[in-house]
Amino acid sequence: MPPVPPPSSWVAAAAAALAACLAESVDAGLFPGGVLIVGEARAGRVTVGQGLVAPECGDARPGAHTRYDLASLTKVLATWPLVGVAVRTGRLDLDAPLREHLPELPSPGGDLTARQLLCHTSGLLPWTGLAGYEHTGRPLIEHLCAEPLVSPPGSRYRYIDRGFILLGLLLPALLGRPLHLLADELWRDLGLTATAYGPLPRDPQLAPTEQRLRDAPRTWGAPHDPSAALLGGVAGHAGVFSTAADLAVYAEHLLAGASPLADWFAESRRPCAAVEPGLHRGLAWLVTADDSVAYHHGFTGTSLFLAPHTGRYVVLCTNAVYHGFDRTRLAGLRTLALRSLTS
Repeated sequence: MPPVPPPSSWVAAAAAALAACLAESVDAGLFPGGVLIVGEARAGRVTVGQGLVAPECGDARPGAHTRYDLASLTKVLATWPLVGVAVRTGRLDLDAPLREHLPELPSPGGDLTARQLLCHTSGLLPWTGLAGYEHTGRPLIEHLCAEPLVSPPGSRYRYIDRGFILLGLLLPALLGRPLHLLADELWRDLGLTATAYGPLPRDPQLAPTEQRLRDAPRTWGAPHDPSAALLGGVAGHAGVFSTAADLAVYAEHLLAGASPLADWFAESRRPCAAVEPGLHRGLAWLVTADDSVAYHHGFTGTSLFLAPHTGRYVVLCTNAVYHGFDRTRLAGLRTLALRSLTS
């Protein structure tokens, strides 16, 4: 194995600035701790941990191998690459109605396309609400497709989970195995040894998330997302746990060049829907207008930022929902990470 090169001056400077911002957040009591990795594909990386994994974990400190609930990073770590496999092997046409692949799907959802689901322009209901489908005896995928749309397909961008839940139910039918087995094979082939769908055993190096009821135990090893939990921990939109080290390896696969996954990443950065000035949604990924950075966030406090033209990346893993959800807790850190890759 060739020696790992030392980190570049950019990596060192960006890591120092982000580490200071992470330390300020932890010192302010916004969340117990976190870890970030700043690196460049085929070059060095710097890992910085701050604070504690959580009070429940004793004096355990977060590091490159601490596991975190990725929440919506599941969309780009499991569902999106597996859709790419289905497309590459000819089992999925992004622009064909879903009913062409599963004829039993009802309208109006059966008329949607995988591209619309990936780009969040499907018009599916904006809330998840899977508990309303319990004990009906009807397959969930049919329930999701039978609901009325809230906007014409392709006419409006609205970030929702339902589209990726639907993709997560579609992929096993296309690829012939359960979602967690498909994902596990993908991750092992990429060298992601600590990435897995939950639930997982509680461990000091597994970060707990939120306490949902007063005096009750925190969610720890089970998915924070309630819909993923209803689905047994395995879903297309949430449910994956991983480490900053594995996310860095994944980032380098996407940025390194000649591979089917890197090609799929390049195709997926093409604009599908406008989000706000200077930002569009590609296939799953948020992408800056100049294609300088593609990124995705997870509700629990995780982020993955990739700069395709420089090979630079930033991985952020926290349990920022530990004290309850507050979008502002990570706003400054995420903004700094994005700016560090565009400057």
